[in-house]
Amino acid sequence: MRPESFKPWIQRSVCIVFCLALTGLTPQLLADLEALEAEVQADYEQRLGALFEHFHANPELSFVEFKTAARMADEMQALGYEVTSGIGGTGVIGVLENGPGPLVMMRADMDGLPVREETGLPYASRVMQETVEGDLMPVMHACGHDVHITALIGTARYMANHRDEWSGTLMLLAQPAEEWKTSGAKAMKDDGVWEIHGRPDYALAFHVSADIEAGKLYASEGAAYSAVDSIDIEVPGIGAHGASPHRGIDPVVVASQIVVSLQTIVARELSPREPGVVTVGVFKAGNKRNVIGESATLELTVRSDSKATRQKLLGAIERIAVNIGRAAGLPEDRLPVVSLVGGVPVTANDPELARRVNAAWDASLGSDYVTTYDREGMGGEDFPFLTEDPYIPSVYFSVGGTPRTAIEEANNGGRPVPSHHSPIFQIDPKPAITSGVIGTVTALKAMLDAR
Repeated sequence: MRPESFKPWIQRSVCIVFCLALTGLTPQLLADLEALEAEVQADYEQRLGALFEHFHANPELSFVEFKTAARMADEMQALGYEVTSGIGGTGVIGVLENGPGPLVMMRADMDGLPVREETGLPYASRVMQETVEGDLMPVMHACGHDVHITALIGTARYMANHRDEWSGTLMLLAQPAEEWKTSGAKAMKDDGVWEIHGRPDYALAFHVSADIEAGKLYASEGAAYSAVDSIDIEVPGIGAHGASPHRGIDPVVVASQIVVSLQTIVARELSPREPGVVTVGVFKAGNKRNVIGESATLELTVRSDSKATRQKLLGAIERIAVNIGRAAGLPEDRLPVVSLVGGVPVTANDPELARRVNAAWDASLGSDYVTTYDREGMGGEDFPFLTEDPYIPSVYFSVGGTPRTAIEEANNGGRPVPSHHSPIFQIDPKPAITSGVIGTVTALKAMLDAR
């Protein structure tokens, strides 16, 4: 054999060794990964890409996701899943039984936002839709839920086509109204979602992230998202003429003192290493410049990453508001009233299950997929309404959605990466969806191990 005939073999061997060194995978695991990638990539080219563009161009608002829910039900039913619709409004579950083993749930949220899209994409949304309260609004998938539901169908297809690789029961949950003031997760829970096929032994969900490189996976072993509490403070006053302030008690001044004092809670009552946010987003008072009014209203958002911190913040807010009212001379029957008007718990990943998911990713996917990430904000999620009471070990992970070049440009002072909920929010769909499927399938197979 002539020496040049060895060249392709030598080049291929060098490539294999180099790839193994980079990923840390054995030859068999690398072959398994390449087969998984090839199948998911082919599914994207043949079906998932078009499905994503359909969902993106046809978003629906919270609790009115009728067409989206119907499409999700049809897709799952065609794959052999037992489908139940109309749970908690428009929620859908698809269940595939495949021998003995645990019941594992994977959730994806379906709703868009009342935002007018300005991305200029060829499949940009032009939808107008009435909210559940009857207001006509533009609609956009400005938070990536179109990625989530598309990846859920990709996961459904792979798991249905590879039943020899896992054992147990898979439950896929398409949830309404993650973006609404009334939680779709809570609505499904209250509607008895677990009474249909049983309560899951484990639960998974993911969110596409504009802050992470497209295609990368990250699972925290602690809080994935923060608790979010919406607080109203009604501050009474005693009305008077603006030229005679001594004859009344000015609710604007009292409320202003409350606003300033609330900022000492995080600064002086929490440990410097414990995250927390107390933001006053709305301050309403007065009707005329020369009138001291009868009341002021404050509207707050409060964020925390643990139950203990959550209770500390809420208790301190009430203590400060009520006692500033007392200090201002308000009578006991007209002190400020603090009301909790809504909120979601901490999305706290189960540490043991998160380590299990990360270990599965490390072993099966390698360093090309897994990344590290430090949360910069304290966004919230309604997923824990499904997992907190009764407790279900769960992992809520992140999938990157922004090309590395765009992130590097932003880090170097160039164009910022559009944030979630922005009218120009834009995800690179192929790496986000394919990695979402690959990451989910790998995590599911670690819990539904057929061995």
